[in-house]
Amino acid sequence: MESVLAWGHFLAGITWIGILYYFNFIQVPFLKVVTPETKAEAFKHLVPNALWWFRWGALATWVFGAALLMNQGRMGSAFMLQGQDAVIGMGAWLGTIMFLNVWGIIWPNQKKVLGMKEATPDEKKAAARTALLASRTNTLLSIPMLFFMASSGHASGLF
Repeated sequence: MESVLAWGHFLAGITWIGILYYFNFIQVPFLKVVTPETKAEAFKHLVPNALWWFRWGALATWVFGAALLMNQGRMGSAFMLQGQDAVIGMGAWLGTIMFLNVWGIIWPNQKKVLGMKEATPDEKKAAARTALLASRTNTLLSIPMLFFMASSGHASGLF
């Protein structure tokens, strides 16, 4: 069971963080330079699909990670940053903050940007900025998050 949970966490995490990096390093710069028609087509076909994989990848990553910690009996000590579980706990906390950004900030604002939720042009502009800042925050948080996740199993004597 532990191997299934670990691989689920790993594969979902690759999906989530990979799409996060795609958004921030590829899609956002691309959409700044294309024609309005191309941008409209991307917002109609590409962006909603990528956001679907992004948000469900985030949820699956968090659920598999939490289930793995519970299966190992380390959930409480990890989130309380106790003992040897403090390192994985830091990664888990950063991942939790990132997950909450996806579902609580990025997705609600992207629905306005994409026209899935009614919004004025000014509200869409503000929503786009808010979603971008939350996404950039997640990109920055992903670096220490990945460090703590990798360090918990491969460099446990580090801290």
